[in-house]
Amino acid sequence: MTNTLTIAKREFRSYFNGPAAYIVGSLFLLVVAILFWNTFFLEQSASVRNLFALAYGVSVFVAPAITMGLIAEERRNGTLELLITYPVRDAEVVIGKYLGALGLYTVLLALTVPQVFAVGSMGQLDMGAVWAGYLGLFLSGGAILAIGVLASSWTSNQLIALIVALSIGLFFALIGQLLIFLPDGVASIFEWLSFGYHENNLERGVIDTRDVFFFVSVIALCLTLAFRSLESRLWK
Repeated sequence: MTNTLTIAKREFRSYFNGPAAYIVGSLFLLVVAILFWNTFFLEQSASVRNLFALAYGVSVFVAPAITMGLIAEERRNGTLELLITYPVRDAEVVIGKYLGALGLYTVLLALTVPQVFAVGSMGQLDMGAVWAGYLGLFLSGGAILAIGVLASSWTSNQLIALIVALSIGLFFALIGQLLIFLPDGVASIFEWLSFGYHENNLERGVIDTRDVFFFVSVIALCLTLAFRSLESRLWK
């Protein structure tokens, strides 16, 4: 656990040692704020549900940018093997890097809170729905970050890692739009696989353990596959 936290802290600090965190963070907050406030006054009541929906949509693009270099850059620079020579396990490297990225994503979510307070000043908010909405953003974003870590473990090219993670993330984000073209039996399966389906439930303020379990399972599966990807270097 100590090694995992050490790696996580190093990755988290590294984002702020360069322009990455500031560029990604500024774009995330700016796009979400512009889109949200442009449509807010069309609503009949004070609500931040649209804020969560927009933040989720933007996260599909932002999360791969956060994770694209986590392992790919280490491979390209030849520092991955050096890192592994230290007394740390592959799983600690994967989880530590993931937690570092998740830390940055959590900071981005925290920076949207002033917008929630601004909406709250205009009318009464259902705080239960607000907490559920943030839980949905945290879990869905965490799942997309895990996909990004997996993609980054497959290659030494950051651009390829970005494209792969973005493609997979978009597939799971947009799969719900294809349901009308599918037979009922198949549609129900694809609906369950849709990130948007589970995210929408949480946006409405409904905390269902099945939705939480879905995202946690995706995170666990992706990180396990990333660990296996690193471990496969021993077979070559």
